[in-house]
Amino acid sequence: METMMKNFMKSHHTLFNPTKSSNTNKNINYQHDGDGDGDGSTIPSLSPLAHSVLSRSAKILAVSVQELQRRFDAEHEADSQQLVKHTRIFLEFCCYQALHHVITNRSDYLSDKDFRRFTYDMMLAWDSPTLVLPVNDSPQNETSISSSEQQVEDEDGWSLFYSTTTSMAVQVDDTITVGREAFARIAPACPAVADVITVHNLFDSLTASSDSRLHFLIYDKYLRSLDKIIRTAKNTQGPLISNLQLAEGEIILDVDGTVPIQPVLQHIGISAWPGRLTLTNHAIYFESLGVGLYDKAVIYDLASDMKQVIKPELTGPLGARLFDKAVMYKSTSVAEPVYFEFPEFKGNSRRDYWLDVCLEILHVHRFIQKNNFNETQQLEVLARAILGIFRCRAVREALCCFSSHYKTLLAFKLAESLPRGDMILETLSSRLALLNATSVSGSPRGKQQLRLSPVALLTLCQLGFTLQKEANLDVEVLAFGDLWAGETNPLEIAVKQSVSDTGKAEAARATVDKVKVEGIDTNVAVMKELLFPVIESAGRLHHLASWEDPFKSMVFLVLCCCAILWGWTRYIIPSIFVWCAVLMLVRRYFSKKMPLEAFRVTAPPNKNAVERLLTLQEAITEVEGLIQTANIVLLKLRAILLAVLPQVTERVALLLIFVAAVLAFASLQHLILLVFLEAFTREMPCRKESSGRWLRRLREWWVRIPAAPVELIKQDDKKRK
Repeated sequence: METMMKNFMKSHHTLFNPTKSSNTNKNINYQHDGDGDGDGSTIPSLSPLAHSVLSRSAKILAVSVQELQRRFDAEHEADSQQLVKHTRIFLEFCCYQALHHVITNRSDYLSDKDFRRFTYDMMLAWDSPTLVLPVNDSPQNETSISSSEQQVEDEDGWSLFYSTTTSMAVQVDDTITVGREAFARIAPACPAVADVITVHNLFDSLTASSDSRLHFLIYDKYLRSLDKIIRTAKNTQGPLISNLQLAEGEIILDVDGTVPIQPVLQHIGISAWPGRLTLTNHAIYFESLGVGLYDKAVIYDLASDMKQVIKPELTGPLGARLFDKAVMYKSTSVAEPVYFEFPEFKGNSRRDYWLDVCLEILHVHRFIQKNNFNETQQLEVLARAILGIFRCRAVREALCCFSSHYKTLLAFKLAESLPRGDMILETLSSRLALLNATSVSGSPRGKQQLRLSPVALLTLCQLGFTLQKEANLDVEVLAFGDLWAGETNPLEIAVKQSVSDTGKAEAARATVDKVKVEGIDTNVAVMKELLFPVIESAGRLHHLASWEDPFKSMVFLVLCCCAILWGWTRYIIPSIFVWCAVLMLVRRYFSKKMPLEAFRVTAPPNKNAVERLLTLQEAITEVEGLIQTANIVLLKLRAILLAVLPQVTERVALLLIFVAAVLAFASLQHLILLVFLEAFTREMPCRKESSGRWLRRLREWWVRIPAAPVELIKQDDKKRK
C-alpha cells in the first residue's frame, strides 16, 4: 500500500496524512466574508437553502460562488427553458466537489454532526432548488425555510459546514423530508454512505416507516450507526488477527457467537459444537469454544474456486432437520457439508443476515474470477462489497430491519437476485475497465480524459483499512469519482432496467406461493387433474390396443401403418406444436376480457395426523420397492454381462448381434412399423394366446437369472465422532 499512498499523495497532496489533513482543515478559511447575499447575487432564482448550500460548498473549497458558477458554465450550457433542472445540475456540481474535498481530507467525517446535517441539506436543496418550484417537482417540500444569522460552532470553535456571523446558516424545519431522487443523486457522492447500485434499496430501508420520505433523524441515526460499525470493525482487527492468523489484506467484516445468549453452533454429521464465527473478505473462520478459550480456527475458503455452495438449511440435534436457522457450506475442500446454526427464539433473521453476507463475499470473488481484472480493479470490487456489508450492518443495527432478495443492500447479491442482473455486472465490469482508460470523452464535460478513480478503494483506505500493503495505483484521481453532475450513471440505468422486471417476477412468485398445497394425497390429486388430457389420451390409446372394439382398433391400425409407410410420422410433433400455438393465439386475441378461472380440483378427504403418517409410510414403502426392483434389474444385467451363467450370456450376445445387423441394414421406417405392429397387435384375438405364452416364457427365463453379489461396507465414523 506504500506505493499506492505515494502515487495518490503526489496527485492529490496530503489526503492520507492525518497530521497534514488536520492542519489543512485549520488553515482553510471556512468563514464567509460579506453578508451572504453577495455570493448569490448572480443566481437570484435560488431558494434560501440552495443558496446556503452553495455558499457553504464554496467556503469549503475556498472559492467564491461566482467562481464555481464560472467553472460550471464553462462545462455546461445554460438552459433557461428548464430552470429547475439547470439549477439542480449546478447544485450537484458544487456538492460533488465539496463532498470530495471533505471525505478525502478527513477520516472522521461520519462522526461530525455538521457533516451529516450538511449532506442532508444538500438533498433538501436538490428537492427545492429554486424559489418558485413546479408543483410536480416536490409536492411535500412546500414548508417554508427561514434564514437566520445563527452561529454554529464545532469542537475547534468554528463550524466546518455552517457559516459564522454572516447569516449563512439556515434553520431547517424538522418536518421537511427528502425524496428518493434527491437521496439517489447526493448520497452516492460519499461512497461510504451509499452505492449507486443499491442506493434506492437503501432509501426504501430508511423510509420503510415514513411513507417514502426520509427524515433527518433517521438519516442521522443511520450515519451514526455506520460510523460506529466502521470504528468497531477497525478495533476488532487487532485482537482477532493473532488468533485467526489472517492473510495480507484480509479484513474482518463481522463476528458472531461471542454472546452466550446468542451462540453459533457448528454441525458436522451428528456432532455440534458452539463457537465464534468470523467473516472476512476472503473466508469464514470458526473457532470452537474450549475450556475458557477458543480452539484453533477452521477456515472455510470463499476466495478460491472450490465449487462452494452456500444455502439455507434445516438442522437440529443429532442431525435432525427440525429448525430453519442454519447456513450450509459445502465445497471440495470439506469431506461433508458443514452447517452453522444461529439459534434464536423468534424468526431466523440472524441466519438470513449471515447467509446474505457470506453469499456477497462468494459472489464478489466469482465476479473477479470471471473477469480478467488487474490488481487495482480487484481491490476496487472487494472494497465495494466491504462497504456494502458495513452499510447493511448499520441499517440492521440502527433500524432493526434487514432486507433481502430484491431489496438487499448488498450489490453483488442484488445482481444475482434481480432479473437480468448479469447486465448490472457487465456494466460494472465496463466501468472498472475505465480505471485505466485514456480515451478522450466527448461528453458535456469537455475535452477530458474519461478516467475513473477507484472511489471505494480510496474510501476504505481513508477510513483506515488496508486491503494490500503493496499496490500500484497509477490512476489520476478525479474530482467526484464515478459521479458527474447532470448525468445518470450507467450502473443506475442498468439497475432501473432490472428493477422494472421485478414487479412481474414478484407477482409470479406470489401466485406460486398461493397455489402450493400441503399433503401427498392433495398434491397427487392436483397433478391428476392437471394431467387429465394426457391421462385421458393414454386411456383411449390403451382401449384401442386392447381390441375391445375390433373395428375402431383396425381402423386405427391401418391409419397408423399408412402414416408410417408414407413418412408422415415426422409431422406429428410439428403438428402438435402448431395446434398448441393456434390455441394460445386464439386465447390471446379473442378471449382478452375473459378472466382466467381458477382450476377446480376435488380435494381428497381430510386426514388426521396418524393417517397422514401412514400415508407417508406407504408412499415411502412404494418408492423403496421401486428402487429395489430397479437395483435387481441392474444386478441381473451385471450378471449377464459378466457371464455368471455362460449359456444365458451366449444367447444374449447372439441376440444383440442379430439386432445390431437388423438396425444396420433395415430402414428406420420399416423398423418403426415392425415395432408398432408387434406392440399394437399383441392383444388381437388371433395373437393373444401366443403372445401370452411368449411373455410367460420370458418372465420364467428372467426369474432363473441370478443377481450379481453385493457387499455393503460400513463407513468409518471416527471422523464424524
